Amino acid sequence: ANNPQLAADEARIAGAEKNRDLVERNRYPDVNLGVAPIQSRNRVSEWELMFEINIPLQRDSRRAQEREAELNLEAARLRRQGNLNQSLAELSESVAGLEVAQRLESLVSTGLLPQAELNLNSALAAYENGRVDFAAVLDAHRALRKARLELVKSRGDQQSRLAEIERMVGEDL
Repeated sequence: ANNPQLAADEARIAGAEKNRDLVERNRYPDVNLGVAPIQSRNRVSEWELMFEINIPLQRDSRRAQEREAELNLEAARLRRQGNLNQSLAELSESVAGLEVAQRLESLVSTGLLPQAELNLNSALAAYENGRVDFAAVLDAHRALRKARLELVKSRGDQQSRLAEIERMVGEDL
């Protein structure tokens, strides 16, 4: 309801409907009546009466204008439907991306990150006892940093997807 693109399409449809109504009014004759005073020096000496009728005689051009107005209205409606379908597809894609990012964050925070922390602690303990070399500790530390980086990336992706959804919906969520 608040999508700016769809609101613009609604305005185009309303404009096309008004244009069609104006073109249809050209079928009927225009009647003008006017009264004007004729002034001589400082007084009104006579009155002038004007009567005018415009009769639309060019039926072919009028019918062409009516067809054009009707087709413009139909094109505006189809454009709106196309934009609506595209917006719904983009919204579905963003919602799916948000769900994926949320699942990824859950997997990293509940599985990968605790496992990487345990591996680092295990590598440090083994290094202190002399069972592994320092490269194993560095690898465990690198794996922990990578897991934290994945967590930050998934949270950032969630925020960008949420911003896309808010842009499409036209309001804050």
